[in-house]
Amino acid sequence: MILPDAEQLLITLADKIRPLLTPDTALVGLHSGGVWLMQRLLPMLGENLASGVLDISFYRDDFSRIGLHPQTKPSQIPFEVQDRHIIIIDDVFYTGRTIRAAMNELFDYGRPASITLAVLINRGGRELPIEPQIVATNLELAPGQNLQLLRHADGRFYLQLHEDA
Repeated sequence: MILPDAEQLLITLADKIRPLLTPDTALVGLHSGGVWLMQRLLPMLGENLASGVLDISFYRDDFSRIGLHPQTKPSQIPFEVQDRHIIIIDDVFYTGRTIRAAMNELFDYGRPASITLAVLINRGGRELPIEPQIVATNLELAPGQNLQLLRHADGRFYLQLHEDA
């Protein structure tokens, strides 16, 4: 399978987000790929945008089964969530469970006016009634295949496909 160019997808994602921005918009990146994307999107969309970071480890529905990820980082929401238009940024959308956890955590900070989900890739496999509104590309993967966003040493993005053993 030939994977799309992650750098071009980033530009596409920025182009699709830009018309939705208002003074009340904030970007929230999900650890870790969504945070990387958000950090690259901010200069493309305007540095004055409010932004924050969520690590949803404690909000996962499988937390009791898999435990705490060894690279847990604190969430940082340095703006008022109440009545704000939030755009959640993530790299690869799969089942919807990560986004459900992110929304649960966001509501602990306040009640946003709206939440929009923007992802680099929608890989199919949704299990919950949650789906991205902004997608750079759709890429159907077979069961047992996983897609990961990675960074070169110079910060450029690339995608890597993994097969379950």
